[in-house]
Amino acid sequence: MGDKLGHKKLAKPLYVEIRIRADMEWVWELSQNPEAHPRWDLRFSRIIPVDRDEQGQVRFRYEFLLPLHTIKGTGTSLGHRHREDGQATSVLKFDTADWLSPIGPGSGYWRYIPTDDGLRFITGYNYQPGMGIIGKALDSTVIRPALGWATAISFDRLRLWAESDLDPKAARNRWFLDAGARAGGVLVAAGLFRRAVTKHSVGSAALGMVAALASTAVPSHWSVPRAGRCLRSAPDERAARALSALAGLREPDQPGNIRQSAEKE
Repeated sequence: MGDKLGHKKLAKPLYVEIRIRADMEWVWELSQNPEAHPRWDLRFSRIIPVDRDEQGQVRFRYEFLLPLHTIKGTGTSLGHRHREDGQATSVLKFDTADWLSPIGPGSGYWRYIPTDDGLRFITGYNYQPGMGIIGKALDSTVIRPALGWATAISFDRLRLWAESDLDPKAARNRWFLDAGARAGGVLVAAGLFRRAVTKHSVGSAALGMVAALASTAVPSHWSVPRAGRCLRSAPDERAARALSALAGLREPDQPGNIRQSAEKE
């Protein structure tokens, strides 16, 4: 995936797919518009277009806000909205020199595959681990699973926005409320079980069981985004195959040129 990645052995690419029952044009707008994209995608806080060349390739800068630091990087992308097979596609290359970024240079693609009631929205991407030795050590066990989860829950936020006009910020807040309620239920259940053991209380044990089941088995409301609504492995070979357009996509600006790109904007 890209010239910078070809000479290094990488882990298996991340894959996420979700079904969206909405119009293709609307999903394309929400995912390709640099102002709308960061609203639902947890992996970006800001996307700032720099310029577009004669082939339609867009250079951009991106930011990810941490509590005390902002990770910055550069990228290039190219979208094809109208293809002969009815699909829409987009390819991307990205890079950063920020040592605190868990991901380094990488590339990926989006596929928009029409269905009878909407579309399949798919991404596949890979990257070199960032953060030096620490990043390499944590990539397979912590960072890559976390990125897969973040991508999947982001896709479900996009689905809720496209299908039900539920603002991604509202969906995020509902996720926190749901998670908090479930965590509280688990703590209550633990307290009741402890009381049941120390006081030999059958009633506390029964209440603890009810609290535990309510916290873990009751389904979330439809408006709460869930990563589990996404496929995490490709159902067919074509969906998992990187797009050929990646080969012709220009490399991102060198991370040291981010400031220069900003000044030219």
